[in-house]
Amino acid sequence: MWGAFVPTMKPIDKPQPAQKPAAAAAAPAAAVNNAVPAAESGPIDFSKVEIEPLFTEFVDFDTFSKSDFRAVKIKECTAVPKSKKLLKFVLDDGTGTDRVILSGIHDYYEPEELVGKTAIAIVNLPPRKMMGIDSCGMLISAVHQEDGHEGLHLLMVDPHIPAGAKLY
Repeated sequence: MWGAFVPTMKPIDKPQPAQKPAAAAAAPAAAVNNAVPAAESGPIDFSKVEIEPLFTEFVDFDTFSKSDFRAVKIKECTAVPKSKKLLKFVLDDGTGTDRVILSGIHDYYEPEELVGKTAIAIVNLPPRKMMGIDSCGMLISAVHQEDGHEGLHLLMVDPHIPAGAKLY
């Protein structure tokens, strides 16, 4: 399920994610991009946040080192027709060829607010066809529960990191 949803290790019996409020979904991208950064708006209250437990099983270094995590620049982002959850990302992965990744995060983000951002992707997963489109990798997100609702944040990094930079 890479690319479509957050990692496949997630239990399938969890409640569905909360929908964005109608007002937030309708907010223009400019309003989102002009939001006050968390550091300037005061401390964030994490007292009601629940995270999934850490895995108790270890993975050996050789297995881990086969995963190719890269910084990617979001060139385009559009909603996938006939899908409520999927966004189609056209990414600069530093190779000179656009990479397409689909991700099921439309409940959390509007496409226009992601264009121009620098995200993290695993780029050496085999292509997976979703809604007739090959998804060539997976964008990395952080997931948590808060007040009984799933929260998701696409992992975005400093825009000064060049496309294709490898994560170690």
